[in-house]
Amino acid sequence: MGIIRYLLIYCATNIFSVCVLERQIFDFLGYQWAPILANFVHIIIVILGLFGTIQYRPRYIKGYAVWLVLWVTWNVFVICFYLEAGDLSKDTYLILTFNISMHRSWWMENGPGCTVTSVTPAPDWAPEDHRYITVSGCFLEYQYIEVAHSSLQIVLALAGFIYACYVVKCITEEEDSFDFIGGFDSYGYQGPQKTSHLQLQPMYMSK
Repeated sequence: MGIIRYLLIYCATNIFSVCVLERQIFDFLGYQWAPILANFVHIIIVILGLFGTIQYRPRYIKGYAVWLVLWVTWNVFVICFYLEAGDLSKDTYLILTFNISMHRSWWMENGPGCTVTSVTPAPDWAPEDHRYITVSGCFLEYQYIEVAHSSLQIVLALAGFIYACYVVKCITEEEDSFDFIGGFDSYGYQGPQKTSHLQLQPMYMSK
């Protein structure tokens, strides 16, 4: 398992790190505080999962697998939010910013081909520290870019879940093999017993 395990660790580290950090940067630029927090927790769990793989700690890997289920759930919510599934609306709900600001995704103004035009005068309801703009000419709307990001994370999470189950299975088999070969099996360990070199002599009592 050694070579395969370390190859998986190397590939997973590079792919997960690049994708999560790329998403974290753009979420920071767009002041999306909920995704920023989720990305940060995800990075920590990924590090713990890789540590568990290197150090043969199944509990860390199992925890990583459980987190991936939550991570997939979060990304499905983000997809539903941007596609406005059900009663969700990306224009009226400020869930991703914790209602702290009116910022939207960074891709809204900086998407491919987008042209930003300032509208003056701004409406009365617009905050003074925000500018009122219109965006046009985008080759790809920002919500679809965010959906693509979340979809990629779901694919990586599914691959990571399979990888975690495989590593736990391999570690368990190695532990069972060790117990079967010799060591501390179910029969228990019995140390060498000392033999006494003293010889018992009969004792005679005179009457």
